[in-house]
Amino acid sequence: MTVYADIVRGVKKGAMHFTLLDPDKQHPGQAARMAEAAEAAGSNAIMIGGSTGYTREQLDLTARAVKRACGLPTILFPTSSGLLTPRIDAIFFMSLLNSRSPDFIIREHARAAPFLRRTSVEPISMGYLIVAPGMRVGEVGQADPVPRDRPDIAVGYALAAEMLGMRLLYLEAGSGAERPVPSAMVRAVAAEVGIPLIVGGGITTRRQAAAAVRAGADIIVTGTVVEAASDVEAALREIVGAVRGGR
Repeated sequence: MTVYADIVRGVKKGAMHFTLLDPDKQHPGQAARMAEAAEAAGSNAIMIGGSTGYTREQLDLTARAVKRACGLPTILFPTSSGLLTPRIDAIFFMSLLNSRSPDFIIREHARAAPFLRRTSVEPISMGYLIVAPGMRVGEVGQADPVPRDRPDIAVGYALAAEMLGMRLLYLEAGSGAERPVPSAMVRAVAAEVGIPLIVGGGITTRRQAAAAVRAGADIIVTGTVVEAASDVEAALREIVGAVRGGR
């Protein structure tokens, strides 16, 4: 069974939750403990990545520690073709749809593909769409963020991604965003596409997570709330509970 097949099977049963761990924000031992807490709280997968500040060694050590600590699927949330590891179950092979740079639309993928071919890492094609404010990821990715009041633009990108054969779609407001992707935009996109819809960035409360799920999100990603929590398991239980009960 592949990670993608697990995702498809999972979202048919209800909304899922993924925990994002950034190798630059904690050492591998801490990441392992966070992963254990995430698994205990009911999260469905561990995403590793999210910034440009870590090294290949940090990535390798974090991925290894997380896999030892918990039984959840590990998915690389990549930043560049130079920061890859074989010590992971899958990679979100994601095209930043609204980037102004060909690097983030396809060139980085061409650089990464030969490495992935030589490993057992499962590539999962994904359309990645930055929504205002976009935060640091929007800057690094040279994105023109989708305005929050223009769900029609997001729908156009989402449909194009699906028609190009991408298997997932990710609406991203940016790590640390004060507000998550608007519910109206999530609802509009969910009504038009048939591929699983991931929503992340700015989701830090039970209420925000539930609102995104009610609007049609299939998967909720949280990272900042994990980094800030003194009790990771308790904080995630709140979010995961909202995700499970949101539909």
